[in-house]
Amino acid sequence: MKNIILPIDFGAKTDLLVESCVNFAKDINGKICLIHVTPSDIGFAIGDMGFQYFPEIEQMEVREELKMLSDIEQRIKGFGVDCEHLLKQGIAKDIILEYAAEKSASYIVMGSHGRSNMYDVFVGSLTKSLTRDSKIPVLVIPMHS
Repeated sequence: MKNIILPIDFGAKTDLLVESCVNFAKDINGKICLIHVTPSDIGFAIGDMGFQYFPEIEQMEVREELKMLSDIEQRIKGFGVDCEHLLKQGIAKDIILEYAAEKSASYIVMGSHGRSNMYDVFVGSLTKSLTRDSKIPVLVIPMHS
């Protein structure tokens, strides 16, 4: 069975990306390894007193994201595709590539939002950096209408 890494950001097109990955996994007899990478600074806020850390906010956010990942995992299993999930904090590209190596993955499946090059200059593109730095194939699914 081939492992497929599927990074999830819980954006508006997540359902479309999951559906496309499920179809791909069925075609190649693959297992989907969901991953969501949350920023390391999720519990920090800036206010009158500068940066403050709120661990209860971080814990609440992580619990909600784990629940959403678990729900997606159950939905994928409902389609007859093996699945597992992982949530980590850190730099998305590095964590995803480490997870792919750890799982001896055959593919990484990513969505492309079809944004302009100007967007990439100022914000960056995780899909673009993964396709550049990955040692395994990255399947890019168009997510724009």
